[in-house]
Amino acid sequence: MIQESPATGKVGVKVRTNYSLSVVMPAHNEEVAIAETVRQVLDAVTERVEDFEVIVVNDGSVDRTRALLEAMAAQEPRLRIINHEVNQGYGAALVSGFEAASRDLVFFMDSDGQFDIHDLARFFPLIEEYDAVLGYRLDRQDTWMRKLNAWGWKMLVSFVFKLEVRDIDCAFKLYRARFFREQRLETRGAMINTEILYKLKRAGYTYTQVGVHHLPRRGGKATGAKPSVIVRAFRELFTYARKWRQEEQLARREQ
Repeated sequence: MIQESPATGKVGVKVRTNYSLSVVMPAHNEEVAIAETVRQVLDAVTERVEDFEVIVVNDGSVDRTRALLEAMAAQEPRLRIINHEVNQGYGAALVSGFEAASRDLVFFMDSDGQFDIHDLARFFPLIEEYDAVLGYRLDRQDTWMRKLNAWGWKMLVSFVFKLEVRDIDCAFKLYRARFFREQRLETRGAMINTEILYKLKRAGYTYTQVGVHHLPRRGGKATGAKPSVIVRAFRELFTYARKWRQEEQLARREQ
């Protein structure tokens, strides 16, 4: 079941949730933005959630990201750091965070400061009704080339996997945690969001979509357009499209 919720500005009333929350944030070479972004998340979530944890997965950063995070974690018990000694990929970082999450809900966003954590408040009333709330970027603050690449990728995976999602790779999504405990995630690169949404749909979970603010990048460098990332994404796309199609055919025969 799919529904799209209206995109509105920041809420004035302090919307709270009785659910506990795990916030998962992948990070790779984000020394410019990481400390401020994590602090904003901690402050904003404290206002709205009684029981929460923030899990930052440092995916093999070679700058000061790890040192900054560990210094913050030493002062903040609700902040957990997972370190990948080498860069394993965006999907691998998310999976590490999802596997470590221990609360009722799992929310993830990137660590580059391009999202406004206060938009999460509008997701809480919706998660009462749906299994997932998916953000889509309003006025996306990226170069035209990144927007074009993202559009092409969305068209491709939407066609292959029959997905009806406005912004497949938007890194601002809220899920009921049971999804990640019931579903085994197999991809480890840029295919991860496509896999999550495909398996969400295949298992019959419900979701709605909400517009969220997108901000200019504070610093660091996006890696989504690197040739190695693109090659890995297409390899995973064709490998798992075939595998999951075979699984669907087998399931139909067994019915």
